[in-house]
Amino acid sequence: MPAVDGVLAAADVAATAASIARMQEPSGAVPWTVGEHTDVWNHVEAAMALLVGGEVEAAERALAWVPTMQRADGSFPMKVVAGEVEDASGETNMSAYLAVGLWHHWLVRRDLRVVHRYWPTVRAALEWVCSMQLPFGGIAWAQEWRAGTPGAVNDEALVAGSSSIHQALRAGVALAGLVGDPQPGWELAGGRLGHALRSHEDLFLDKSGFSMDWYYPVLGGAVTGEAASARLAARWDTFVEDGLGIRCVSANPWVTGAETCELAMALDVAGDSERAGRLLADVQHLRDDDGGYWTGYVFPDDAHWPAEHTTYTAAAVVLAVDALGRGTGGSGIMRGTGLPAPFAEDGLECGCASAGRVARVS
Repeated sequence: MPAVDGVLAAADVAATAASIARMQEPSGAVPWTVGEHTDVWNHVEAAMALLVGGEVEAAERALAWVPTMQRADGSFPMKVVAGEVEDASGETNMSAYLAVGLWHHWLVRRDLRVVHRYWPTVRAALEWVCSMQLPFGGIAWAQEWRAGTPGAVNDEALVAGSSSIHQALRAGVALAGLVGDPQPGWELAGGRLGHALRSHEDLFLDKSGFSMDWYYPVLGGAVTGEAASARLAARWDTFVEDGLGIRCVSANPWVTGAETCELAMALDVAGDSERAGRLLADVQHLRDDDGGYWTGYVFPDDAHWPAEHTTYTAAAVVLAVDALGRGTGGSGIMRGTGLPAPFAEDGLECGCASAGRVARVS
């Protein structure tokens, strides 16, 4: 069971995982909170936290729910409420994330039967995601659905979403190796995507007021080394509130637990374990007595808002504890444990010279 000395003990982590399990629906779906909607990205993150937090049966039911929502083209509806689709639009980031969840399951359990069981779902999802890649390398963020059929593609890309997809493609390639089903097209798409995130951020939608756009290129593995440290340093004072966590949106005096824990994991990826641990400790003011976590805190008003515990916040805490405490086999999921080498920048269509073309000229 994961733990971080002086922050959360193993029993505390188990209580937080149990708080997620209590909100799981009979179908296996894990909504944001009781009565709210479920989306596949946050659902998969919850399944990962359930697994490392000792709620194995709940984690397995959560995994089993995912293929039941997949459509013929590989996409998933954006919002499901009590088993009914509320928003049928397909979001690429959400559809890609099962690859990360399945790779995480492999790292923790080493059960190849589970990998084979869900591989067709991952393969179909990532094929659809790659079909949404734009010429400059970013991934279109969503496709509308009308009357049960796919419609217009929202052909703009998001930095945070595309960064998460970058991680999912690396996980997908690793899974492909496990099952003996190579996917060179995903490697090509991942190389173009990583290049876009490093070199063409101006071509993505401007969401720079959101903290996720700041740290996600590091968390998703597209920006590494000194560039990662420099990126995290650049807007530290914009988002970080000492002793409380980080702002979700720079203009709002509201710190949120999920974003704070994700930044802690990004710092861990960048090798800054000291500040990562400090942020994880800071966010514990959001913890409730039952192990659940409030979503956020409006500090001028000294008030939790919204007045609810959310599964995605609790899940981010559990995964951050596992990462920083090196608790389970899945603790390196964000650090890229076991993943293949970073994608090469081949086949670029953005006008830049690709690594492959340069190599051939040489």
